[in-house]
Amino acid sequence: MTIQDFDIQVATAQHVDFAPIICDEMAESAKARGTGIAQRTPEYVANKMLEGKAVIALHKDGTWAGFCYIETWSHGDFVANSGLIVAPQYRKAGLAKAIKHKIFELSRTKYPEAKLFGLTTGLAVMKINSELGYEPVTYSELTQDEEFWKGCRSCVNYDILTMKERKNCMCTAMLFDPVEKAKDAEKVKVDDEKLDKMTKKATLFQRIESAIKSFGQDLKIF
Repeated sequence: MTIQDFDIQVATAQHVDFAPIICDEMAESAKARGTGIAQRTPEYVANKMLEGKAVIALHKDGTWAGFCYIETWSHGDFVANSGLIVAPQYRKAGLAKAIKHKIFELSRTKYPEAKLFGLTTGLAVMKINSELGYEPVTYSELTQDEEFWKGCRSCVNYDILTMKERKNCMCTAMLFDPVEKAKDAEKVKVDDEKLDKMTKKATLFQRIESAIKSFGQDLKIF
């Protein structure tokens, strides 16, 4: 089984029947890991599909294989890619990474100026986020929207979060800031241009030096 066996696409109305099984698998996965997630209803998940704010993966035989959706906070200033789940029989095929890349692209298209963030205890998700350009941050750099933090109430670690005054918890906070990434890209561009100029100068000096040596050899002949 390879990633070519799956079709990863933006979810639509034709996929809403998968919402119940997706929610059930989210809950079962959280129990198996011994961690909590913000519980979502089939209606909530189906609505994300109808809004074009979700990505679904289907096996070539038409069965559901994976899912992830977009949530927005602080009037769209912050975006989270939430609810990443892969059906047990399709794990270890690189599907989670492919879904994360697809939902990241969708988020950047829909909300190009928003900061993308996530809270996770999964090392695999952290690795994928890092590859996408996310960086670990403190909780203070995340959205302070109360509705977002209310979603943590169903998590088994919620008491820890409240005890720590929402400054940290068992999850690692990660953030993709498009403004900072643009600055980094511009800096790299400037550095590359400087290096290119230096390389051209060095090449020019080498040519001049070579010409001088050649001229000196010509003088010795005479």
